[in-house]
Amino acid sequence: MARTARGRWTHAHEGDLTVFLIGMRINRFTRPDAWLPTMAAMGPMLQELARDPDSGLLGFRTALAWRGPVLVQYWRSPEDLYRYAADRDAAHRPAWTAFNQRARRVPGAVGVWHETYQVARAETVYVDMPPTGLAAATTARPVGGRLDRAADRLAS
Repeated sequence: MARTARGRWTHAHEGDLTVFLIGMRINRFTRPDAWLPTMAAMGPMLQELARDPDSGLLGFRTALAWRGPVLVQYWRSPEDLYRYAADRDAAHRPAWTAFNQRARRVPGAVGVWHETYQVARAETVYVDMPPTGLAAATTARPVGGRLDRAADRLAS
């Protein structure tokens, strides 16, 4: 278990930042043959990316919603993200092909979605938390002085 960082913290990051949200929605719980492989496909991709420091993935966190997982991924740039998605030798392409084949075989059983954001500035605060989210993906630093207020953190 990650150690709690007492007090107030924020993240420190210079340069470009891309936030990629991706998730799936189980539409038919009675068809695990359609949604379980989709759910299982993300783990190998994340492992592959974590092994490659040049991939551009800075970090991620996973949440489980009622109908399926949601991942928040922090990337160095959208180009890095798209390069991985298009790489024929990476785990994403075969997983995407397999999803499309299952979707044709069992239409509507599972849905997938993603959103990509290029972030010009970001403000974060974490209180009595282990390094989480953007602070875990980049660098955590204590809040104090000129970083005491949210508006000041966003402006810096």
